[in-house]
Amino acid sequence: MHLTEKNTILITGGGSGLGRGLAEAFHKLGNTVIIAGRRREVLEAVTAANPGMQYEVVDVQQTAGLKGFAETIVAKYPALNVLINMAGIMKPENLSDAPDATVVDDTIAINFAAPLHLTAALLPHLKQQAKATVMTVTSGLAFMPLAMTPTYCATKAAIHSWSVSLRYQLKGTSVEVLELAPPYVQTELMGPHQASDPRAMPLDAFIAEVMEILTTQPEATEILVKNVYPLRFAGDFNREKFDGFFEQFNAAMAGH
Repeated sequence: MHLTEKNTILITGGGSGLGRGLAEAFHKLGNTVIIAGRRREVLEAVTAANPGMQYEVVDVQQTAGLKGFAETIVAKYPALNVLINMAGIMKPENLSDAPDATVVDDTIAINFAAPLHLTAALLPHLKQQAKATVMTVTSGLAFMPLAMTPTYCATKAAIHSWSVSLRYQLKGTSVEVLELAPPYVQTELMGPHQASDPRAMPLDAFIAEVMEILTTQPEATEILVKNVYPLRFAGDFNREKFDGFFEQFNAAMAGH
């Protein structure tokens, strides 16, 4: 992420929580920031508090409309070179009882299908930019599941896997792929109580550490604040071994 440059950044789920925090941080650095979400009144309030920030209304759960949304965004903001897929939901489920099919379907649509569809729709445009970024947002729970939110954790694990593959396929292009994996942060993702939960990382501290990583570690592909390390590396994960085998395996499967 080249933060010293004048980027044009689209952030889904930018009206609240982590999305709003990142939007405001990028906006303060002089980037053109477009926040997107389904609640116009929320987006209007955020942009009113941040003069110069733009907003677009979209319901990412309606994946059939994302191609048209992407075309509209590119037409209005031809300099667009950064996509941050932040929109997401997290709801508890009891799998030992009758699972709620609506929670399953909504979580998969918003957390998993929407980022895939929107990224695919915008990639032709992003690849034409001199420097571009796709940032996916997973979670420490992609690596250490929280049993009370099984579908959420599964979608984040899936996005992690997809991000690794997308990064590999875009090698040699102008598009970098970053994965932001937050820990438990004081937002309202699971309800108002979370915003003041002392077990959660304060939102401003999380945003500050993320921006420091993006500014000082341009080689980082996974954006990991220290609070997420226990989840990310719970299995004594050997990143160097994984990366080496990943390259070897994919090259062999591609016939190289």
